[in-house]
Amino acid sequence: MKSNRLNYFILTLSVMILGILSRKIANAPLFIGDVLYAVLIYFGLRFLFINLKTHKTFLISLLFCFCIEVLQLVQIDWLIAVRKTTLGHYVLGQGFLWLDILCYLIGTLVAYFSDKLFLSSGIN
Repeated sequence: MKSNRLNYFILTLSVMILGILSRKIANAPLFIGDVLYAVLIYFGLRFLFINLKTHKTFLISLLFCFCIEVLQLVQIDWLIAVRKTTLGHYVLGQGFLWLDILCYLIGTLVAYFSDKLFLSSGIN
């Protein structure tokens, strides 16, 4: 079990670095970062809740991503101030886009099936 948690931790950090790099590379399409964000949330949840079944992790991570996107429609002063910080921008985003919902779905599906095929060994 410890090795699985370590694998999820390494994956989470790796995806985080890739996501940040995807925003720094000039020619990288912006949707790549959104897909990687969903992958990061999935593997981060797997790291934190190692015994949670994969399908539940899928649903929770997808719901989390969707909530973050819908939250971008809320324009409260303190929330806008948080979004202007680097960390706030990375976590909360800037503006609502329907395409981001699709990217989150794709990213979560990629993470879920990767987990089922390569990491969870059919346990969950």
